[in-house]
Amino acid sequence: MSSEYLLFNDEFHAVDVPVLTTSNRGFKFGDGLFESMRMINQKLQFADLHADRLAAGMKALKIDGHALMDDYFLRQKTADLAKKNRWNGNVRFRLSVYRQGAGVYTPESNKSGYVLEGIPLKSIAYELNAKGLIIDVFDEMTKSIDKLSNFKTSNALLYVMAGLFKTQNRLDEAIILNQSGFLCESISSNIFVVYDKQIYTPALTEGCVGGVMRTTIMQICKMNDIPLIEAQISPEVLKEAEEVFITNATQGIQWIMGYGRKRYFNEFSKYLNEKLNLL
Repeated sequence: MSSEYLLFNDEFHAVDVPVLTTSNRGFKFGDGLFESMRMINQKLQFADLHADRLAAGMKALKIDGHALMDDYFLRQKTADLAKKNRWNGNVRFRLSVYRQGAGVYTPESNKSGYVLEGIPLKSIAYELNAKGLIIDVFDEMTKSIDKLSNFKTSNALLYVMAGLFKTQNRLDEAIILNQSGFLCESISSNIFVVYDKQIYTPALTEGCVGGVMRTTIMQICKMNDIPLIEAQISPEVLKEAEEVFITNATQGIQWIMGYGRKRYFNEFSKYLNEKLNLL
């Protein structure tokens, strides 16, 4: 069920009334970026981390207005939309930011615009999936490593193609490799691998999105003296790993059960999920 209202450049609009035209640069050129966020019990989770990544992404794309879209802005606008829709305080939000104005490939303006939408949730905590996910490696395309790789830009064709691969192969998730053939991320999450009692995750230099939940899990590990290494990881490790899990800001942690004939445990996943909810 979608929201009854969305926020379009500070104004409420009914979701069934069009707000974007065909001249919108986000639609035409994928000229923008987005943040997926979670509100639990009327509190926007990790607003400061979302604001930091949004600002860094807007700077990288040379879109103006990043100073205004700070953590206060995110908390205020999400709270306003939740109140307008009379939601119960548990919501998944998507903030899409795009470059306004005319121009073809060369923009005539760098002014920013935004759309904030949400979906109410029943859950009042991050819930670990009861049944583990089945995955495979998507190798038809790879992710390039460049200055935009760590941000959630509006250009998502790689993830769309990986999503089609997932559906066609009846998987729960697909793992994406970078241009060098090493582990990068999954369709919508960062990936963590437990090997020889040690947690590894692809370094940002491997081209993965700098996930808010990725950062949070790394902080939890540090607080609890759990060794975690950012590294370059061969997909061959998936055949030997003891545990694999993925993370994102809206779902928290999801544990992987199987890759081919390989089966995994979820010991670290359970422990980290408990610590996450204590935050």
